[in-house]
Amino acid sequence: MALKRMDNVGIVVEDLEATIDFFRELGLELEGRATIEGEWAGRVTGLGDQHVEIAMMRTPDGHSRLELSRFISPPVVADHRKAPVNALGYLRAMFTVDDVDETLERLSAHGAQLVGEVVQYKDAYRLCYIRGPEGLLIGLAQELS
Repeated sequence: MALKRMDNVGIVVEDLEATIDFFRELGLELEGRATIEGEWAGRVTGLGDQHVEIAMMRTPDGHSRLELSRFISPPVVADHRKAPVNALGYLRAMFTVDDVDETLERLSAHGAQLVGEVVQYKDAYRLCYIRGPEGLLIGLAQELS
């Protein structure tokens, strides 16, 4: 049996509203929101009885999604948001944009900060990393062809 697709990437956040606003400004669409709770959900995650607010964000092409989760219970037990780009585990989500400079300008109003600098890779891409809401590491790529 073959793999069909990747459905989403999950990111745990503290401020769901601010994170939704940030990803909307980036260009993702809010597909839906829900509260997930109860024993059945804990059987999937291994956390037991849980209560989580989620928001599903979709890219404009409809192919990729981010699931933003805010845990009400059990409480969050670890924080990887300030890890450098060479840390083990989840690193970043990368998005292709029309114009890196314009996107940086728009996202700075939502607290985005450039990690290093905007660089050009050959004649193919302009690239950068930013820290978004809650320190989330986000990559931006602008195709030059």
